[in-house]
Amino acid sequence: MMEFVLYTDIEQLPESANVLFAQGEKDSIFFSRPWFENLAATAFTNAQSMLLACVVQGDKVLAILPLMERSGSTLYSVRHRYTSLYSLLLADNNQKQVLRCLVQGLRTLAFDSLLLEPVCENDQRIKSLLSSMEASGFHCHRNFRFYNWFHKVQGQSYQDYITDRPARLLNTIARKKRKLEREQGYDIRLFIGDEALKAMSDYYTIYRASWKANEQYAGLLDGMLSAFSKAGWSRLAILYIKGQPAAAQLWFVLDKKASIFRLAHDENWKQYSPGSILTSYLMEHVIDSEQVEEIDFLTGNEAYKQDWMSERRERWALSCVKSSEPKGRFDLFVKSLKRIFIRP
Repeated sequence: MMEFVLYTDIEQLPESANVLFAQGEKDSIFFSRPWFENLAATAFTNAQSMLLACVVQGDKVLAILPLMERSGSTLYSVRHRYTSLYSLLLADNNQKQVLRCLVQGLRTLAFDSLLLEPVCENDQRIKSLLSSMEASGFHCHRNFRFYNWFHKVQGQSYQDYITDRPARLLNTIARKKRKLEREQGYDIRLFIGDEALKAMSDYYTIYRASWKANEQYAGLLDGMLSAFSKAGWSRLAILYIKGQPAAAQLWFVLDKKASIFRLAHDENWKQYSPGSILTSYLMEHVIDSEQVEEIDFLTGNEAYKQDWMSERRERWALSCVKSSEPKGRFDLFVKSLKRIFIRP
């Protein structure tokens, strides 16, 4: 028999929950257990608490909706400023029945509205959850949040990939490499897994000398890097000029997907475009050496991301408000048409 269970700590979850996390991390590092554990440990304030809305059958966890409670009558998705994607963790079998149980459980909780973000516009699990919530009497709508640039490798070599990039980018990389080598000399070192932890002091040196000043979320970043490095996901590349750290990029590689997480360079060396040189280095590494299938720039619509990526998708916020009575089928039909044809 399925039942709705609300956990307040990720450590309370039955061991079988790891199956859902393992399934989720294949889609995104932001669905992994280490990501949620680190958020709970480093990013929550005293006014915030975690609520894991689950459907359990026997000793099996069939669904996990990670939520966050804070002051007010709204429940929020467990997220951070760094979160670029959020979803429901859901087993493959009996999904309609599982979602029905989940939504019935959510209706018993003392909240007025639910805000889930950022979600993929084509996330079938979220779409199914939305349909189940509307049928149960929630009024839901969505709002655009941000763009996400990415590139499907599709069996390309790095040479194939880089040749397709804009001519101005190729010219910049070639010219700046020659200029930097001729005038200063440089070296790039790649730190993988646990080695990345040892090189973080150089990352912070660069970050303090960048336009970004101090790393605001150092605790979360350190915790994230520690957990992800133990799993072997971390890729920290640092460009050194005359032995001094000048540019750094932190990427994560998991299940044939490379996520570009943090970029920084020392402003004193910006005339050499060390960031572009470093990006081209890491692109070559993940494409030719690790043979990734997708490279993801996560958040933002900056012009430079468009030079490196080939496709763009949207991330949305989903807001659902409780109502006393389930909506009629005609109302649901009209609402679904609005979501399809009306764009912000």
